[in-house]
Amino acid sequence: QVQLVESGGGLVQPGGSLRLSCAASGFTFRNYVMRWYRQAPGKERELVAHISNTGLVRNYADFVKGRFTISRDNAKNTVYLQMNSLKPEDTAVYYCNVPLTPSRDYWGQGTQVTVSS
Repeated sequence: QVQLVESGGGLVQPGGSLRLSCAASGFTFRNYVMRWYRQAPGKERELVAHISNTGLVRNYADFVKGRFTISRDNAKNTVYLQMNSLKPEDTAVYYCNVPLTPSRDYWGQGTQVTVSS
Protein backbone atom coordinates (compact mmCIF):
# COMPACT_ATOMS: atom_id res chain seq x y z
CA GLN A 1 0.00 0.00 0.00
CA VAL A 2 1.01 3.61 -0.44
CA GLN A 3 3.06 4.99 2.42
CA LEU A 4 4.55 8.42 2.94
CA VAL A 5 6.68 8.89 6.04
CA GLU A 6 7.91 12.36 6.93
CA SER A 7 10.81 13.11 9.23
CA GLY A 8 13.14 15.94 10.16
CA GLY A 9 10.83 18.29 12.00
CA GLY A 10 11.63 19.87 15.32
CA LEU A 11 12.16 23.05 17.27
CA VAL A 12 14.39 25.70 15.72
CA GLN A 13 15.14 29.33 16.45
CA PRO A 14 14.10 32.08 14.04
CA GLY A 15 16.62 32.31 11.23
CA GLY A 16 17.53 28.65 11.56
CA SER A 17 17.25 25.78 9.12
CA LEU A 18 15.69 22.34 8.93
CA ARG A 19 15.55 19.67 6.25
CA LEU A 20 12.43 17.57 6.00
CA SER A 21 12.40 14.18 4.32
CA CYS A 22 9.54 12.09 3.01
CA ALA A 23 10.19 8.44 2.27
CA ALA A 24 7.69 6.98 -0.20
CA SER A 25 6.70 3.40 -0.94
CA GLY A 26 3.91 1.44 -2.57
CA PHE A 27 3.94 3.22 -5.92
CA THR A 28 6.40 4.03 -8.72
CA PHE A 29 7.86 7.15 -7.17
CA ARG A 30 9.72 8.41 -10.24
CA ASN A 31 6.46 8.68 -12.20
CA TYR A 32 4.68 11.16 -9.93
CA VAL A 33 4.82 14.76 -8.86
CA MET A 34 5.32 15.29 -5.15
CA ARG A 35 4.13 18.11 -2.93
CA TRP A 36 4.72 19.55 0.51
CA TYR A 37 1.84 21.13 2.38
CA ARG A 38 1.60 22.64 5.82
CA GLN A 39 -1.12 23.35 8.32
CA ALA A 40 -0.82 25.77 11.20
CA PRO A 41 -3.17 25.64 14.20
CA GLY A 42 -6.56 27.07 13.33
CA LYS A 43 -5.68 27.48 9.66
CA GLU A 44 -6.38 25.55 6.50
CA ARG A 45 -3.79 23.27 4.96
CA GLU A 46 -1.79 25.14 2.31
CA LEU A 47 0.52 24.12 -0.51
CA VAL A 48 4.17 24.95 0.15
CA ALA A 49 6.03 23.47 -2.81
CA HIS A 50 5.64 21.15 -5.77
CA ILE A 51 8.20 19.17 -7.76
CA SER A 52 7.71 17.35 -11.05
CA ASN A 53 8.49 13.67 -11.41
CA THR A 54 11.89 14.41 -12.98
CA GLY A 55 12.70 17.19 -10.56
CA LEU A 56 13.13 19.70 -13.38
CA VAL A 57 10.06 21.75 -12.50
CA ARG A 58 9.68 23.23 -9.03
CA ASN A 59 7.08 25.67 -7.81
CA TYR A 60 6.78 27.47 -4.50
CA ALA A 61 4.23 29.41 -2.56
CA ASP A 62 5.09 33.09 -2.42
CA PHE A 63 5.56 32.96 1.34
CA VAL A 64 8.52 30.52 1.05
CA LYS A 65 10.17 31.63 -2.20
CA GLY A 66 13.87 32.22 -1.76
CA ARG A 67 13.92 30.43 1.60
CA PHE A 68 12.74 26.85 0.93
CA THR A 69 13.98 24.36 -1.65
CA ILE A 70 12.17 21.20 -2.70
CA SER A 71 14.18 18.34 -4.18
CA ARG A 72 13.89 14.62 -4.78
CA ASP A 73 16.05 11.54 -5.13
CA ASN A 74 14.25 9.04 -7.36
CA ALA A 75 16.82 6.36 -6.54
CA LYS A 76 15.89 6.64 -2.86
CA ASN A 77 12.15 7.27 -3.34
CA THR A 78 12.50 10.36 -1.18
CA VAL A 79 11.46 13.98 -1.46
CA TYR A 80 13.04 16.72 0.62
CA LEU A 81 12.22 20.21 1.79
CA GLN A 82 15.19 22.34 2.78
CA MET A 83 13.94 25.22 4.91
CA ASN A 84 16.23 28.17 5.57
CA SER A 85 15.69 31.53 7.26
CA LEU A 86 12.79 30.11 9.21
CA LYS A 87 10.25 32.45 10.73
CA PRO A 88 7.78 31.94 13.58
CA GLU A 89 4.97 32.00 11.02
CA ASP A 90 6.47 28.88 9.44
CA THR A 91 5.38 26.94 12.52
CA ALA A 92 3.05 24.18 11.33
CA VAL A 93 2.68 20.49 10.71
CA TYR A 94 4.29 19.73 7.35
CA TYR A 95 2.81 17.01 5.17
CA CYS A 96 4.08 15.12 2.17
CA ASN A 97 1.52 14.51 -0.60
CA VAL A 98 1.26 12.55 -3.82
CA PRO A 99 -1.69 12.87 -6.21
CA LEU A 100 -1.80 9.35 -7.61
CA THR A 101 -5.02 10.02 -9.49
CA PRO A 102 -7.00 13.20 -10.17
CA SER A 103 -9.40 12.21 -7.41
CA ARG A 104 -7.09 10.46 -4.95
CA ASP A 105 -4.36 12.10 -2.95
CA TYR A 106 -2.22 10.30 -0.41
CA TRP A 107 -0.79 11.97 2.66
CA GLY A 108 1.85 11.25 5.23
CA GLN A 109 1.26 11.57 8.95
CA GLY A 110 3.01 14.93 9.11
CA THR A 111 6.00 16.29 10.98
CA GLN A 112 5.85 19.21 13.39
CA VAL A 113 8.01 22.26 12.74
CA THR A 114 8.15 24.86 15.50
CA VAL A 115 10.06 28.10 15.04
CA SER A 116 10.51 29.89 18.33
CA SER A 117 13.15 31.56 20.46
